[in-house]
Formats: sequence, structure tokens, C-alpha cells
Amino acid sequence: MPELPEVETVKRGLEPALLNTIIKTVTLNRPNLRIPFPDRLSERLEGKKCLNLRRRGKYIWVDLDSNETLVIHLGMSGSFTINPTNKNKHDHFILETTGGNTLVYNDPRRFGMIFLVPTGYENQHPAFAHMGPEPLGNDFHADYLIKAIKNKKTPIKTALLDQTIIAGIGNIYACEALYLSNISPLKISQTLSYEQADLLVQSIKSVLNAAINSGGSSLRDHKQTDGSMGYFQHSFKVYNREGQICPETGDKIVRISQSGRSTFYCPQKQR
Repeated sequence: MPELPEVETVKRGLEPALLNTIIKTVTLNRPNLRIPFPDRLSERLEGKKCLNLRRRGKYIWVDLDSNETLVIHLGMSGSFTINPTNKNKHDHFILETTGGNTLVYNDPRRFGMIFLVPTGYENQHPAFAHMGPEPLGNDFHADYLIKAIKNKKTPIKTALLDQTIIAGIGNIYACEALYLSNISPLKISQTLSYEQADLLVQSIKSVLNAAINSGGSSLRDHKQTDGSMGYFQHSFKVYNREGQICPETGDKIVRISQSGRSTFYCPQKQR
């Protein structure tokens, strides 16, 4: 599933084609994705001006001049392409703008979501009401993290994937940030010292920013809006590198399963 850097990359790719333009036509090629499209979605979007694009966790928010916000979640395999040259059977949601651009949402697995919420009330929607702070924002710092995990007896890797603690972090960047912090993914959350929490916060911010600057990670489905792939996967230190040599210790990177997800780490470096 696309994580924060991939979603941020898509949001930034959509901005030049959507921002301050008017949606001319909307085409829905099926009635639903993971959930049904909202009632009268085409009618509620057509003729509306796009005022702003934002990201919250793994969601894209498009603010319209109708006081509604279009919310997009890419699911497992969703992607946007601007002005594609070919049609595809998995093109489910198509916007044409008065600026002459066509934005096509393609989703073979149909795990994505597209819905509308009243602008200004986004955080009251169930998808966002209990979401944690943005890891790249000023509200995410060591004091916050220590307080958020002080009663957590789960491994720190599991805690990092909890969207009520931190928004937008998934398996890839949790593994990479823990490696950078020298923290074992097996370490019980509430045993983290303040110094470790501070280093972990800085590592998370560093890894996410580096990934955004690289266009995200393309392992299976992620593509940028121009159809190109991200390339942060070439910078992975541990993720998906089971059996390979740790660049710092010379030991082998191992893979374990945590909460049904694969975790990659160097036991020598991360203790």
C-alpha cells in the first residue's frame, strides 16, 4: 500500500493539473471501489473549482469551491495519470478540467476510496477523527512520542504502524527509520528512552523527506502522475534485503514477521 511519501508524491503531481482549475466533466466507469462512490458524485464535482490540495496521512484532500472536499485513498494499487495516451480497463474515475488536462484514476484491485466530506469538518469524519499527527509536522516530536507510547506493551515497529499514533507511516519506512535509529523492531514501545524517542523522530522525518525527494518507492504498483517510477527503493538499507549484508556491520539482514507483516532489520546494529 502506498505510504506517506508515495501519496505526497502523487499529490504534488496532481497540483499543476488541478489547482485553480474547474472540473469540466467526471466519468465513472463503475459504481464503486472499496466503497460506493458518493451519490451524485459527477454532479457534485462538475463545474467546481479546485482551491487547494492537501495530504492527511495516506489520503489526498482536494478542496472545492462548493465547500466540499474530495477525499482520495489510493488503496493497494491505485494510481493517477495525467493525460494518458491509452485507455485501460481499470480506469475507474476520470476528471477533465477546463485547463485541458485529463486525470485518470486506475485501480486494478479496487481497494482505493473516493468520497466527499464538508470542507472544514474533515477531522470529524471516521477516517480521520482518531488519526495521529503528521510525522513531518511540528506536532510530532519526542515529547509527543514518549507520551503516546508510555503504556504500549507492543513492539515499537507495531506502534509505528498504528495510524492513531502517527499518520502515514507504513511497513517500509518504519523498517528504515528503526534501522537509522539503531532500535530493534522488537523493542517494547514503553521501554524507549527519551533519547531513543528523539532519535527515532528525527530518523522518521529524515527517511520520509528523502523518500519524497526520490518520488517514493516503486516496489509493485506505485507510479508518479507522469507514469514514471519512484526510486527510493534503491536507497533501502534493510527493507526487502533479507540475507544481504548490512552496510554498517557486515552482518546479514534478517526478516521476521510482526503482526502479519514482514520486518527487516540488522540484529547486530539494532538492539
